[in-house]
Amino acid sequence: MISYNPKDWFTFIFRFHKADTFRTLFPMIIAICIYTAIVAWFETDYVHLTENSRVKNISIMHTMLTFVISMLLVFRTNTAYERWWEGRKLWGALVNNSRNLAIKINALLPEELNEEKNFFATMIANYAFVLKDHLRNSLHPEELEENNFFKTTELKSEQHNPNYIAKQIFNRLETLKRSNRITQEEMLYLNAEVSSFTDVCGACERIKNTPIPYSYSAFLKKFIFFFIMSLPLSMVLSMGYAAVPVVAFIFYVLTSLELIAEEIEDPFGKDANDLPTDQISKNIRKSVHEIFGV
Repeated sequence: MISYNPKDWFTFIFRFHKADTFRTLFPMIIAICIYTAIVAWFETDYVHLTENSRVKNISIMHTMLTFVISMLLVFRTNTAYERWWEGRKLWGALVNNSRNLAIKINALLPEELNEEKNFFATMIANYAFVLKDHLRNSLHPEELEENNFFKTTELKSEQHNPNYIAKQIFNRLETLKRSNRITQEEMLYLNAEVSSFTDVCGACERIKNTPIPYSYSAFLKKFIFFFIMSLPLSMVLSMGYAAVPVVAFIFYVLTSLELIAEEIEDPFGKDANDLPTDQISKNIRKSVHEIFGV
């Protein structure tokens, strides 16, 4: 995720970040400029459609379509941002639940059970890292911590690593209950926090595995394409060669909105505008180790 100062207008306007859509669209912008220039040349030197008043009605169609496409893009952008923001709230909940679980376990376990505290400090922090990798369809064992009860090699044979880590945490709590280190009431007290990890994981999987419906996404892309390809036909009639930069700018705006929506609708990847799950995972580890004092 990009860190920036929202009040620094100069940076926004005059600098192009590597994630800026202008870099991605630059070849297509050049192609649109060439296409519009050809249309303008053909109309100016050969067809002379500006002399026919009926042809000018083409601009009315584009005026109506502009309203339609703007509404579609607003809906598309809002939907994508809602998915991004929901993902951020879920990871914020994971931060709070990790701290709450660590605080409660640390308060319930006696001081002499340092090995147990080290286990929970390791596994609670590992859950965030494993969930991050799970949502990216990857695994980085070097980021995980090991203890006497857990080795990173165990994850290689598992298909759902977050479930495995949550299971290890719950099994350890159950072992402590059976050895009378914690009571049944305390176990119920901790169960909600452990269960919340799986709730967060499931909600993140829902966002990742349920993209925008294909028909809607395909229709919007086709709509933008045909709108831009037909736009020079009406713009040239009233603007001549001046339509070249105007059409290019309209293309840049409309297509950029779609590209931004595509990027943020899956907020768990490594794109510049995705959630900073790497840093959030590190913050969880730092907080949990500080709580347990290990």
